[in-house]
Amino acid sequence: MIHTNFCNAVVSTDDPGRPNLNAMKRLVLVLALLCGPTFAADPTPQQEERDALFAALQSAEDPKVAAAAQKAIWQSWMEAPDADAQALLDLGMQRMAGFDNAGAIEVFDELVRYAPDFAEGWNQRAFAYFRMEKYEKSLADIASTLQREPRHFGALSGRFRILMVQGRVALAQKTLRDAVEANPWLMERSLLVTPDE
Repeated sequence: MIHTNFCNAVVSTDDPGRPNLNAMKRLVLVLALLCGPTFAADPTPQQEERDALFAALQSAEDPKVAAAAQKAIWQSWMEAPDADAQALLDLGMQRMAGFDNAGAIEVFDELVRYAPDFAEGWNQRAFAYFRMEKYEKSLADIASTLQREPRHFGALSGRFRILMVQGRVALAQKTLRDAVEANPWLMERSLLVTPDE
């Protein structure tokens, strides 16, 4: 309503000094075409914060700085989009801590239905499946995690471990390279094989 009233005031032709309606429409159209994609691509404050944390992690020269950045990234990933999603995540994590993997999966099932865009719901369910050695289900959830958060080095590390167990060494190494690109301080980086080896 306020937006409509503002637009009506701007394009009013009662005052001969104001622009006419057709000129104003053309101007708005040009601005929308030129600026629309930029506005749509604006990162959220959480994305900006995460980008800064990844930049700090990737440029860190000190292990303590890298560890702090990794911890902050994990904390960011564990922030659910609302209180209900957070309650489900917390309950699932409690069940995981008690090694109730099947119970955790039930909770994470509910979480990914409730908040399908929340990457960590998929990642934690993938981890529960991994602990139960249900590797194909884990890989499927890892793929869903990475669709939502391509830099998720925890999910990439999990994929690497599963692929190694499955004997898919070349694909495992590619996955590990992707993980180390996202996090040069990843613990598994020592398992990366150089092409000469």
